[in-house]
This record gives sequence, structure tokens and C-alpha cells, in this order.
Amino acid sequence: MPITSITLEPLDVERDLDLLHAWVTHPRSVYWMMQDATRDDVRSEYDGIVADPHHDAWLGRVDGRPAFLAETYDPAHSPLADLPELRHGDLGMHVLVAPPAGPAVPGLTTAVFDAVMAHCFEDPAVRRVVVEPDARNDRIRAKNLAAGFVEIREIPLPGKTAMLSVCTRGSWSSSSSRRSDEGAEAAYRDASPRLDTSRRSSLATGLLDELHSSADHLTPALMERAQRHLVAKALGEFAHERLITPVRDGDRWRVEAGPSSYTFTARRHLLDHWVVDPASIERTRDGAPARPDAQELVAELAPTLGIPDQLLPTYLEEIAATLAAGAWKLRHRRVPVADLVDAGYQEIESAMTEGHPAFVANNGRIGFSLDDYRAYAPETGQPVRLHWLAARRSLTHLSLAADATEAELYDGELAPDVRDRFDSRLAALGLAPEDYLYLPVHPWQWQHKLAVTFAPDVARRDLVHLGAGDDDHHPQQSIRTFFNASRPDRHYVKTALAIQNMGFVRGLSPAYMAATPAINDWVASVVEADAELRACGFEVLRELAAIGYTGDAFHRTAGPSPYRKMIAALWRESPVPRTPDGEQLTTMAALLHRDADGDALVTAWIKASPVDAATWVRAYLRAYLRPLVHCLHAYDLAFMPHGENLLLRLRDHVPVGAFMKDIGEEVAVMGDLPLPAEVERIRGSFPDDVKALAVHTDVFDGVLRFVAAILDEDGLLPAEEFWAIARTTIEEHAADHPELAEAAASYDLLRPEFRHSCLNRLQLRNTLQMVDLTDQAESLIFAGTLANPAARP
Repeated sequence: MPITSITLEPLDVERDLDLLHAWVTHPRSVYWMMQDATRDDVRSEYDGIVADPHHDAWLGRVDGRPAFLAETYDPAHSPLADLPELRHGDLGMHVLVAPPAGPAVPGLTTAVFDAVMAHCFEDPAVRRVVVEPDARNDRIRAKNLAAGFVEIREIPLPGKTAMLSVCTRGSWSSSSSRRSDEGAEAAYRDASPRLDTSRRSSLATGLLDELHSSADHLTPALMERAQRHLVAKALGEFAHERLITPVRDGDRWRVEAGPSSYTFTARRHLLDHWVVDPASIERTRDGAPARPDAQELVAELAPTLGIPDQLLPTYLEEIAATLAAGAWKLRHRRVPVADLVDAGYQEIESAMTEGHPAFVANNGRIGFSLDDYRAYAPETGQPVRLHWLAARRSLTHLSLAADATEAELYDGELAPDVRDRFDSRLAALGLAPEDYLYLPVHPWQWQHKLAVTFAPDVARRDLVHLGAGDDDHHPQQSIRTFFNASRPDRHYVKTALAIQNMGFVRGLSPAYMAATPAINDWVASVVEADAELRACGFEVLRELAAIGYTGDAFHRTAGPSPYRKMIAALWRESPVPRTPDGEQLTTMAALLHRDADGDALVTAWIKASPVDAATWVRAYLRAYLRPLVHCLHAYDLAFMPHGENLLLRLRDHVPVGAFMKDIGEEVAVMGDLPLPAEVERIRGSFPDDVKALAVHTDVFDGVLRFVAAILDEDGLLPAEEFWAIARTTIEEHAADHPELAEAAASYDLLRPEFRHSCLNRLQLRNTLQMVDLTDQAESLIFAGTLANPAARP
């Protein structure tokens, strides 16, 4: 008989005592550790649980018959309380399925387990479920892993050595949606008409929606918040780029957009930076009140924004995806800033919610489904196992750093048993492993592109799918770059990913990347040899190897296309082995982060540090701004130092150094410095006022205007004082390096104003490819000038 309903109800100890005693003392329940308990022992134990405000016991029924016992508890009030792995939003769980009284019911245990997990996640405040089974209990550990749990480590607990394991809401939902167990599926499918509506009943309607469509975030309330946030950002950034001109309307501002009129309150900061209050936005359409809507705002402003008619739908789709991501984060990623002040690198990385601070459509990810989003978006925090291809060596190019070898690369990235498995796979197909190179690919890329668009290459064994590797990886904010969570000392892996996101298909060009390791070697040699950069704690993370397959039909056609960028990867050094003990590693994007309640992480770090805000900012700009100024003045060397491309090292919550990354694609030499022939690609010829934008646009306008505004808004440091510290940082560098006076005068970073280079205008002009990476300077769009807030008084 199929399972038709599963319910949970509060345990009634007196009513259920005989059942409880029989269940917990049964030989199959040995890991419950109550084999010799008397009825009074069981009554005492569960009376205590029922009376405990931090511990609950539940009787579970299957089709109305008592069938299992569940417990939920607050780990912070349990023997787990002192474990560093615990987080805000954790809920502990135990489950005991009754010993069978007759023939086994297929799928019963899976259905019960999933019902208990649904019961746990019914409370939206619960972010993770925590379990600690006996480490010897292989069956329940396997059940946990199937449900999406990740085993962390063995821990000693009274009476046992336990395997501490955690499962996020997204991980459980992902595993649930993929189960094929007939009994479990029947329980989900048929339970809804017979749900128990008592407090915290299992499988509530909202959770059924989550299990089957994963769209529990798409509610009117959450979308309203996401819409207001994005409309506020659009109004602020479009005003900053002078695409729109808000006019005063009493104590408010007004923007006319076709048939709609928007009024709002806002604060204007230096660099013409607008902070629009989302709650204040009022919209009328044809004179009648209307809800703020980011897609409608863009459509209404399309003639003003200059979006080509044929590309408007693509931009609107990216806006919709950004809204969907915003609603998802409001539902599932509400991490208080207080939880991030001392958090680890990857915990901070996955807690970032804004995306690029300037781009309005910054979470497009066109091509991802709901399941793909949950599995691969960095904010979901889900581990990913990369897939591997064997690519025929004669059709594939592997570039290596000067101090690297092919054998060292693969020995470091693939465990011996994985290499053996891959070699055996090739041998089983009658192929010689030495004829192939191993190439990591994104799981989505394999399923959606390589196995379809490159099917002929797979069929003729020029590409061989080897399956997933053994290491868990975490997607970074750039979405196609992965941090090795299983072995953090291993390299990052950057993969090609044929989704449309923020004005580009996120591919990787084998031809363009061929010189990447050599470029990184040269940049690293410059940085490592420079005493000033060492004193600032400034380092680069080299991209040590790049690989690309070119044996496909698209490489045999005449013109370039995104299809030539679909089978490639690179490896970048991990910062973990180079981060001293006692230091915290964080993406610099965290300095721009506010949580769902509006609290800023940079503010929290400053308050937690032993120094005042001005001292903190001086330390930050010494680690960030001063090295970039030095690279310009000494070498005409410019990076792309936005928040996602730079990692900060903090000690006692104060910046002490930085790692620059993403070197191969986003570095330029803008002068006549001698370069090795293989590095010559990065040389560019730019007018002096454009060369200075490496600081004026990429640092001042792209990063510091946001940090300065946050500190000003939070009352920690007036913006004028922030920018005075920036000016002093540049002046102190000049005083310390008189030999660079001529270069400093050429760049003139303290000039009264600088050209206003606009990012959204680039994406609006061409939503498919906003710049030509081979000639980025010619792609720039300017909107007059900005007053330099760091200018000399």
C-alpha cells in the first residue's frame, strides 16, 4: 500500500509511554542508548524533554498509525553548545523509526526522514538542521548524506563518538527534488489533502511548494521588498550616471518615466552618490497609485536609457532574475552581520547578497533553472563537485607557470585514487591515458552544453566524460570560480560557464588564456620584488595553469563566437596557505555589504576592532589604495581592483594586507615598461586622463564611494574625513617616493575632477557583450566629469 499521509504531533508521555518504551528498548534501537531503560526511566527522560523550553518531542503517524519518534532541540542549549561549527539558525534533530510489526513498507524510512526534515524547516528561522549520530551507525549516516547532510567531523559526546553533520535548507530541498523512492514520493504527493493543521505540523502547504517547485521565495511580500530595493538602486545608479535627473519636490525627489512618476527621499554624497530610501518610493502611473516595479521602470525609461529595442527583452530578463535572487536571499540567506564579524572566508563569501554594487542587473544568470540556482549560486552556500573531461592532447592546450609542471599540477589537484579511476575509465574505452589531458568543467556546463552542443566531440572520444571529482567546491561571487572546500590549500578552479550574466556569456577563451600563466608570472615577479608593496602587505594570487580544448567545429569556422569559449578552465593559487594564523580572510565586497536588516559589516568590523574609524580607514587604504597607486606610478601597471577581485586580510578586525586576483584577464601596462614577448598582450596605449581612471573610476567611484557613504550614513566617519584620508594616503606615497614624482604628476590623481566613466551605460548599450575585452578602452562611455573628493584643497 502506498503511503498517503505523514503527520507529527506533540508527544503525550502518559498516552504514548508503552509505545516509547517498546521502541527505545528494541534491539534495533541500540544507538538510542536506552536498551536497559525501565518504563519509569523512559517516563522521566521524556517528561524532562517536554518540560524543557529548548527541547521538543514529537510522535509521528503514518496513515494515522504511530510509526516514529522525533526530537528537535536548540543546539545552543545542548551538549553541542560550545562547538565552533554551530551557527545562528541551527536546529538539532533526532528521529527513531518504530521497529516493524509486520512486513516492511517500501520507502517508509525515507518518507519519515523527509517528513521530519520538512517539519524542521517549516520554521523560516531555521537555516540548518544539525544531527550527531553515533559514528558507527553507518545506516543512518548514509540516510543523512542522501538527505543533503554534510559530515563535518567526529566529536565526543556522552556515551558515544558522534559524527557532527549539518544540512542547509537548500541542500535538503535539492536532494528531495531528486529522490526517486516511490514511497517517499507518494508521501509528498498524497499528504497535502490530509494535513494536520496543528502547530508545526509536517508537510505544510508552503513546504510542499518548496519541495516540488522550490519557489517559496516568490511571494508578494518578499517580491515587494526585492522590487523596492532594486528600484531604489536603479534610481540611484541611473542618477549617478546621469541617465536620469531627479528634481526637487519639497523634501522629496521626483523622476518622470513615461506614464509613471516616482517620488522618493534620498541622500546625496560625494561623487554624486545617491542613497535612495526604498521604503520612501511612491509611484503613480497615469495619475493612479502603482507599486514600484523594476522591469516597468526600465521599460518606461528605455528611450532615455538607450537600450536597443532588440536587446531590451534580454535586459528585462536579467532584471527579473536579479529580483528572483533578491527574494530568495530575503527568504533563505538572512545572515545577521553579527554572525559574520568573526566568520570564516567562505561563510562570508556565501553571505554576500548584493552582487556588483553599481550594476542594476547584476544577478542575471540567464540559463539557470530554479534547481540550478539552488545548486550553483554562491549565496546558497552549496558544495559542488566539479566534473572532469579527458580532452585529447593533440586538440588541447595546457599553459603552465614557469615553476609548474603538468605532473605537479595534476598530482596536486587529483588524489591518486581519482587519477586511477580516470585512467581506468579511459582504458576501459580502449584509450591511452597519455593521449589526454584532464580538464575540469562546471556540472551545468557538462549537462547543458558539452553533452549536447559538443556531442560529436564526445562521440568520437576527443572528449571523454569522466564524472565528478571527489572534492567539494564552493562557488565564489564570480559564479564560475570555485574554492576547494575539501582541501582549501588546493587551487581555485575557474571554469567556462555558458550562462548570460551582467552583460556577458561567462565563457573562457582558450586562445586568450594561453598567455595567462606567463602574464601572472611576470606580474607576481614585479610585486614580489617591490619593497613598497611588500611593506603594504600586497600580494597577487597567480593563475598557474590554463587549459582549453579547440578541436570542435566552432574553432574551425572563420569568426570568433561564444561557442569558442565553452571548454576551458584555469587554476589559481589559494590564499589559505599564505594567510598567517590569527588573521581573517574576506572578500573586499564585504565592506559594501548590508544584511537584510540594513546593518553594515564594515561598521561592525570597525566597532569590534581596537581602533577608531579614522585609524581603521587609514589601515584599509594603506592595504588597498596605496599599493595600487604605487603600481601605477612605478610600473604603469593597472589592475581591476573591484570588491570581488581583491581579498583583505584582517587582524583584530583591522586590514593588514590584501591579495589581488583575476590577473590574466584584468591587468594592463599603460606605458613603455619592457615586457617579455609572451606578456606583450597586456600592453595598452591610453590618454593620460584615461590612465588615471585606473584609480579614479575603478577605486574611487567603483569601491570607495560606497564605503565612504556607508560610514557616513552609519555615523562612524564623515565622508569629507574619509576622502581626506584618501588624499593623505596618496600624498604620503608621493613623499616617500620622490623618484616617482614625474609619474605622479602625469597621473595627477588629486586633480579637481576626472572623467565620469559609466558602467550601466555599457550594459544598457549592449546587454549581450558590454565591452570588447581586447580593446576595453575604446568601449568606455563617459558622462561628463565628477568632482574629485580627494582633490587638493
